[in-house]
Amino acid sequence: MKNPTRGLGGVVVATPVFYREQASAPAGLALDFDAYAEHCRWLVDNGCHGVGPNGSLGEYSSLTDEERRRVARTAIAAVGADATVIVGVHGVGSHQAVRWAEAAAEDGADGVLCLPPTMYRANESEVIAHYQAVAAVGLPVMVYNNPYDTKVDLTPRLLGEIAAIDNVVAVKEFSGDVRRVLEIKEHAPDLQVIVGADDVLLEGVLMGAAGWFAGFPNVFPAETTRLYALAEAGKLDEARALYEPIVATLRWDTKTEFVQAIKYGLDRTGRYGGPCRPPRGPLTDAHREQLTADLDRAIAALRES
Repeated sequence: MKNPTRGLGGVVVATPVFYREQASAPAGLALDFDAYAEHCRWLVDNGCHGVGPNGSLGEYSSLTDEERRRVARTAIAAVGADATVIVGVHGVGSHQAVRWAEAAAEDGADGVLCLPPTMYRANESEVIAHYQAVAAVGLPVMVYNNPYDTKVDLTPRLLGEIAAIDNVVAVKEFSGDVRRVLEIKEHAPDLQVIVGADDVLLEGVLMGAAGWFAGFPNVFPAETTRLYALAEAGKLDEARALYEPIVATLRWDTKTEFVQAIKYGLDRTGRYGGPCRPPRGPLTDAHREQLTADLDRAIAALRES
């Protein structure tokens, strides 16, 4: 059930969307909202604390506006009474991001995840103005530092300024530099630091991160939630024993093909992942071979744990 003391922390899973073939749909692929709702429910029933629709893993940039709104509503309807729903509101400019934040508020989301302006390398004053506009909607805001995709780095010093904005409560930190957890706390003591990359989960939580906005828990929800709980409790030996054999799989969360990899992981474990819409294409043979090996090692280790 929802834990108000957790805020936007805990294990929140960035959810993929699922398609079925339909000639009239964009790229011939129509969203399967029933499959998406079932997946969100399955994640929460397996211990995850929340879901994050309309992130990069959810292919938000390949969806129509109508689809994107319905994805958020579907997640909220599926798990909103029992888990946190943090809706991605990424946009080219603040007017687009504000519109998605307003929609999320109307639909009953618990918070929003927001990148700096996409498709434009904003300067610091523009980044601050962007977050001021989104935060003014009134929902709790998790800012998202992804310097690889946006070319904008929300440094600990800049986060100290952003954290002063009312309703900004957390940062999804995707730089991969675990030294930043403590440095962010120095500049913004009240800002929740959320691990944003799967393959630094243990390191980030041991340094005091308050949550994990994650990709591969889509494939292994119960096991990775247990990993998070062990890390949070400081049970290092048990956490390492679980973490080390699966970390090669978790590294796929930071690769260009992370969406395809996670969907393939679902297929490999007997659920459904399926295809992606363009521009994402299928995995190459080499990627599939390596990912299969990494997944099979993880699956074997988890069966023994």
